Amino acid sequence: MHDMEPLFKEMEEALENGNVKELKRLAQSALDKKIDPHDILNQGLIGSMLKLGTKFKNGEVYIPEVLMAARAMNETVADVLKPLLGAEGLGFKGKFMIGTVKRDLHDIGKNLVGMMLKGAGYQVIDLGVDVQADVFVQKVKEEKPQIVGISALLTTTLGEMQAIIAGLKAAGLRDSVKVVVGGAPVTEKFAMEIGADAYAADAASAVEISNRLLGKER
Repeated sequence: MHDMEPLFKEMEEALENGNVKELKRLAQSALDKKIDPHDILNQGLIGSMLKLGTKFKNGEVYIPEVLMAARAMNETVADVLKPLLGAEGLGFKGKFMIGTVKRDLHDIGKNLVGMMLKGAGYQVIDLGVDVQADVFVQKVKEEKPQIVGISALLTTTLGEMQAIIAGLKAAGLRDSVKVVVGGAPVTEKFAMEIGADAYAADAASAVEISNRLLGKER
């Protein structure tokens, strides 16, 4: 099994280049060599995506590259690995619900966080933008995620984050879910003041924080 390393290195390069065709070919090649599909997923794809997340955090790559890599990974999982892993075989680390607050239509940061989390092995439920506090609460009740990520990009919509946390408390759901907040005007101090569990400065941090909150740091 020592020959897995060069193949996974090639997968890392294809992923970073957003080369869907090459990534699928390499994943299929790994399967043909009888490499366990779980190893291909965890080491070849998720491991590579996390490395890319670190590069993004360090300013070595930018949003377009991360979006292309995430798409390449998601397509490879869906088309090459999923049929072999089965729905339950994907072994999601956890369920993460994400949305942008009411009166805020920004979604690039939210989408990037969602893609990074998918790439890191999470099931992601995206509520979209302009999401009212009661919708967040209702969806947490229905979907039972372990973590809910709340995004706000406008200073004027920051108060909505507090309304969502208050709504979760009122519904008796606050103790059942971790709340992570982020967005340009959000700070660690603000996150603590409104009673969130964590503040994520960027998409890579969101993955690290989620792993830590759920004890999935491997």
